[in-house]
Amino acid sequence: MRTPLVTVILPAKDAGAYIGTTLETLTRQFDDPASLKLVAIDDGSRDDTGTLMRRYAERFPHAELIVNPRPKGLASARNQGLEHVEGDAFCFLDGDDWMQPQRLSVLARRLNELGCDFLRTDHVTVKTGVRTLVPAPYPWRETVGSPREAILPDDEPTMVDYPFAWAGIMHRRLIDQGLAGFTPGLFTAEDRPWIWRLHLQARSFAVVDAPALLYRRGVSTSLTQVRDRRQLDFVRAMGEVLDIVEADPESDRFLPKAVWSVMALSSRHLVRSRRMTPSLRGEMRAGLRGLLGRLPEREASAVLSRLDGPRRRVLAPLLRTVGIAA
Repeated sequence: MRTPLVTVILPAKDAGAYIGTTLETLTRQFDDPASLKLVAIDDGSRDDTGTLMRRYAERFPHAELIVNPRPKGLASARNQGLEHVEGDAFCFLDGDDWMQPQRLSVLARRLNELGCDFLRTDHVTVKTGVRTLVPAPYPWRETVGSPREAILPDDEPTMVDYPFAWAGIMHRRLIDQGLAGFTPGLFTAEDRPWIWRLHLQARSFAVVDAPALLYRRGVSTSLTQVRDRRQLDFVRAMGEVLDIVEADPESDRFLPKAVWSVMALSSRHLVRSRRMTPSLRGEMRAGLRGLLGRLPEREASAVLSRLDGPRRRVLAPLLRTVGIAA
């Protein structure tokens, strides 16, 4: 049997309402089903997610099903999948998203033709039937470039602000180099340290056009919709981003962008925290004080001056408590 061209890592928990669509679209990616390997991870589901995964796995010559009796979280489940990659290319897919036909065929071909470490694409969000194109924030298409250069400028959206792990395809050498995995145990914001490490340490990438990946927004089981302690993982994730940047030989160059990312994400969570319980909100603010206290005052003050009014207003009180003038 031929080696698959692409391994798809598909973790899901309680995605029974959507994952049939996700899996069905995988059957339409290649003319030869043996070109795709499915690694499906049932991460402690209590519905029929595992049953649907098992049923579709029977339709692929290359397929493995991993069952976690208890949820490990998206980051750890993706890492489990990485251990089962075959072939030269792999990608991630979430259980409530789906792909247009031949997307992976196009991406596998372009990855080989361009010879780079990873490819990124635009994606389409779907909410209440409305589809919206979300472009990858990079001005050059179909051209190999430096992932490090795509981090900057620090005052505009760039590729580290587009952290979606499923928006592209990667060469398996990134697994061998330790650049493909996620921080174990992160339940949210797991893609933030991942995207920074990838852009700082991989050698080459490109943004290409391909049939769309469609991202379902507003799903009730998504952690972006949940208001519990798992949401606080973004503090740990952004602390790891600072660790990664500070360890880089060009840390002075990239630190302003990291500070911008920390403060922008912190302000977003502060606004969302108004719908948390008082105790959880207090716990989040305590974590944020530690995170914001790590920021160099000059860079933090410069970023604050560029933020819009609402974001400045929610951040300023916390920044003052850590000695940063607001």
